[in-house]
Amino acid sequence: MPGRTPGRPLWQGHLKLSLVTCPVALYPATNSSAHVSFHLINPDTNNRIRMVPTDPDAGPVERSDLVKGYEVSKDEYVLFSDADFDKVRLDSTRTIGIDQFVDVADIDRVYWDAPFYVVPDQGVGVEAFAVIRDAMKSAGKVAIGSLVLRGRERQLALEVRDKGLIAWSLRSHEEVRDADDYFDDIPSVKADKDMVEIAGRIIAQKEAPFDPSKFVDRYDDALRAMIKAKQKGGKGVVAAPEPDDTNVIDLMAALKNSLKGAARPTAKAVAPKKTAAKKAAKPAARKKTSAGKAA
Repeated sequence: MPGRTPGRPLWQGHLKLSLVTCPVALYPATNSSAHVSFHLINPDTNNRIRMVPTDPDAGPVERSDLVKGYEVSKDEYVLFSDADFDKVRLDSTRTIGIDQFVDVADIDRVYWDAPFYVVPDQGVGVEAFAVIRDAMKSAGKVAIGSLVLRGRERQLALEVRDKGLIAWSLRSHEEVRDADDYFDDIPSVKADKDMVEIAGRIIAQKEAPFDPSKFVDRYDDALRAMIKAKQKGGKGVVAAPEPDDTNVIDLMAALKNSLKGAARPTAKAVAPKKTAAKKAAKPAARKKTSAGKAA
């Protein structure tokens, strides 16, 4: 691939459509290192803390001596060794087999998970890759396939993107919670016709092309600014007050004010006056909750 180097691929194998096969490579489409992350440091020694596995009765233990346990009831576990996992581990076929084609609208968006870029891995496979890609584009369909990655079988949805493909890992049916369990208890309320009309006008005024480059994480930005300030020996505090909930009684007034505020000014924008920074509110004490299983 001339030009930029995408880094090491996450997976290398073959993409197969019936009798057409081509070598491909998968690259993560997202960058998890874009967010600020921290390590635990002992402020007395400035040393990074090393987490040592500890038995409440026996004390520190070697990580290599530990086994994994699945909790079947309170304080009762079924133990698994590495040999147990080897018995059920799936053999990697190094192949993404396309099983069927569906309309993209048929896949509920709650099932879409992590995206990966799929590119031809070798020059000899470019033509076969192009055949599969162009046939999918002509049909206007999304391919459904499977892949064994890190010992687990993943279901994939592949769609055409420019000259390549994007493979989305799909969540299983067991992973997705039933929306009815959460939405059924929402009271049936018929919205006021006039309020809906005003809200629709606000939506129309705020229509714009989708531009993810304008998305910012103000918390990450504040952390990065504070990191730079600390590097220079300064101190920095950023207050980010939460917005107030809408008062139901004043809903119509809020809608009308939003409609007025959404209108774009024709005159040149005037720089806002500088105001004193508000003091950050003290964080509320967290309530203790019992530990639960991860969903």
